[in-house]
Amino acid sequence: MTDVATGQWREVFAPHHAVPLATLCLGVGIYALNGFLVTTALPTAVLEIGGLHLIGWSLTVYLVAAITSGAVAALVKARLGARRALLLPALLFLAGTLCAASAGSMAQVLLGRLLQGLGEGVIAALCYALIPEMFPARLVPKVFGVEAVVWAVAAFGGPLAAGMLTEALSWRAAFLVSVPLILTFMALVLLVVPRGGGAAPAEPGGPPLLRLSLCAGAIMLVAVAGVQGDPWWIGGGTAVALLGLATLLRLDRASRVRLFPADAFNLRTTLGAALWVVLLMPVAQASTSVYLVLLVEHVWRFGPTAAGQVQALMALSWSGTAVLVAHADDPRRQRGFIRLGAALLAAGLAGVLAALSGPWLWLLLLSQVAIGAGFGLSWAFLSHAVMHAARDGERDRASAMLPTVQSGGYALGGAVAGLLANASGLTAALREPGAALPAGWLLGVATLLAGLATLASWRVSATAQIPAKAPPEATKSRS
Repeated sequence: MTDVATGQWREVFAPHHAVPLATLCLGVGIYALNGFLVTTALPTAVLEIGGLHLIGWSLTVYLVAAITSGAVAALVKARLGARRALLLPALLFLAGTLCAASAGSMAQVLLGRLLQGLGEGVIAALCYALIPEMFPARLVPKVFGVEAVVWAVAAFGGPLAAGMLTEALSWRAAFLVSVPLILTFMALVLLVVPRGGGAAPAEPGGPPLLRLSLCAGAIMLVAVAGVQGDPWWIGGGTAVALLGLATLLRLDRASRVRLFPADAFNLRTTLGAALWVVLLMPVAQASTSVYLVLLVEHVWRFGPTAAGQVQALMALSWSGTAVLVAHADDPRRQRGFIRLGAALLAAGLAGVLAALSGPWLWLLLLSQVAIGAGFGLSWAFLSHAVMHAARDGERDRASAMLPTVQSGGYALGGAVAGLLANASGLTAALREPGAALPAGWLLGVATLLAGLATLASWRVSATAQIPAKAPPEATKSRS
């Protein structure tokens, strides 16, 4: 194929693409980095301002706000245009950052986290939605490859920067790292995003308040369930949340002002099957995201730094693999990577369980590489499939759902992992040095969920239409 047909890395970084790439990567990077900054600095903050009993709510409030605002991002873009739809949430995020950094109480920190979540949920969703508008289709996998590297840098650099700033200056300095980043992002948005880009005639009807309330309530239940110790509370809360989300989808399909694409989670369609994979892979991987560091510390007696490096190996593998396969332009290869990625996740989770049974450190490290490679192989092409399988007029909704569904998957997976860990006795065993760890239920169910994602991936690959050339609207001038 020619360079035009396949797309090359030099084209991604060409001057006319470099600034849009920096804009979208910075928007996604702030979303990733902010979480690592807050997680590292907040334990020191509560020693100064109090509120240790509320520290878990920092993530819960942020997560609920980000997922709920992400769900309405496409509607905001349609009514305000892309530029204002990015600038207004950026101002909200900036206000939240300043509020949290200047806090004298944990209640003020939580208010700041709420504002951050409301702003960053829209920003992250729209940065995905703008990828097919700002780049030709042949370059989309490479854009996702660059974003995977951004996530890896945030995973490594965020805790390091926050730790150094907290020790040398203050936890407030760690919070304020996001200020110059969000201001730079706003300047880039003014530079590259058209004033009215993406705006559409207003759809009939008022704001979907009932559906947004259902979304927020369901995610709140899932997030709260994930930190409970009572298995009945976790199971009941998660079940009610799933019922609420199912009701939300039914109401949305019957509405004239939709939050989601019409084919969302319909296994008979490419888009619906792909979204199931996007949901199930994080649900499955949440088991190791939540418990792997504790398991490594318990079994191999590693300290926090070494255990964290084992955890970070997954992020390195994800980003490295994403860059390696980003050149794949043949739809058959892309479909194969989607299938292989989900299968590698299942194999990796099964490998973690086997490694703990040994114990075999080499197998654990290999399994972490396999888990990261599973995401790296499939994620860009899954996202590409969702974007291009959307019906006419629904691409913004479909694209914006990607980070929202991913975050929801991790929230749901955390609750499921907490339920399994408590019910199986794993949580109690982790408190006893040298005790045997009943990790079979936790990782066995995670492997099963990854297997379901693999089955769904075959529905995507059977019907996916992932064009090698840009659709007409992706090649139009953005002036």
